[in-house]
Amino acid sequence: MTDCTTVLNVEAFEAEAARSLPKVAYDYYRSGAWGEHTLAENIAAWQRLWLRPRCMVDVSGRDTGITLLGQRLPAPLLLAPTAMHQMAHADGEVATARAAGACGVPMVLSSLSTCTVEAVAQATSAPLWMQIYISQDRGFTRALAQRAQAAGCKALMVTVDTPVWGVRERDIHNGFRVPDGMRMANLERPGMPTGHSGSGIGAALGWTIDASLTWKDLDMLRAAVNIPVLVKGVLRGDDAVKAIEHGAAGVVVSNHGGRQLDGAVAPATALPEVVQKVAGRVPVLVDGGIRRGTDILRALALGATAVQVGRPVLWGLAAAGQPGVERVLRLLMEEFSLAMALAGCSRVSEITSDLIHAKP
Repeated sequence: MTDCTTVLNVEAFEAEAARSLPKVAYDYYRSGAWGEHTLAENIAAWQRLWLRPRCMVDVSGRDTGITLLGQRLPAPLLLAPTAMHQMAHADGEVATARAAGACGVPMVLSSLSTCTVEAVAQATSAPLWMQIYISQDRGFTRALAQRAQAAGCKALMVTVDTPVWGVRERDIHNGFRVPDGMRMANLERPGMPTGHSGSGIGAALGWTIDASLTWKDLDMLRAAVNIPVLVKGVLRGDDAVKAIEHGAAGVVVSNHGGRQLDGAVAPATALPEVVQKVAGRVPVLVDGGIRRGTDILRALALGATAVQVGRPVLWGLAAAGQPGVERVLRLLMEEFSLAMALAGCSRVSEITSDLIHAKP
């Protein structure tokens, strides 16, 4: 196991994880759709946003906290939903949840979790949300949403960019399937597919989604629970408006980590239009390519309420278990605090659009 106290940044954690993980697992976590152009652009788009720091500002006392859906958070940071944590560490999502609780950072549990929502909820003291897909069995979808609420989840996040699975060629080449000894702990139905056969994500887990989903399904999900429901996978302003019209409590600007439509716009590029159309009516979150505290600063300067990080959490988990995830989260929060200071911001409300260098 890696001595994570010596790892200086998120990128270095990926290198540690690559040495720890079997090829099939590493390729599953890192892969994008088709030629992986969107996967690369997700990171590059943040790096192209140059900053215009203010000077001679008293930043000796900085407050990185925000309030999101009534919950006070230490930083504008959440753990994005990512699947099958037991491929990275035997304790799986439970270890991740413990790390999130130690850092006070909300975790969004993937419905493709290898640990039950109840076990994960018991493992964290931070707010727990749950991501959910609209499956062909709408009754099962409603029941899962209600199960998440009963377990103590504070919000649901419905993924809307997955009517079909994107083609991830690494997984097809590797014959990816749910590994033996693991289970889709929240998706089991007697006599139904388990994901233990197939070649690639589409064949192994195609049963978890449905190509016929529409905005009416958001209405159905909202009616099934009395906790907030956010919509994840929005890249257009008009879709953000529709989400709000159907009662979404927030929108997440995301292209599924570059794993769905290759060639889709990067979240950093799509974010300003979505923010403009939402016009402050609900929180706007963003994920995809966040690797540094400066990326969090950039996202907030573009109008995001908070960011989510996915793969970095998996790299920390694979390298060092719970301590690795804690180290990843604390690195990002520390970098964000320093970036605020260097940009001349003592609180989050001072992170405004004028910090971004406009293109000529």
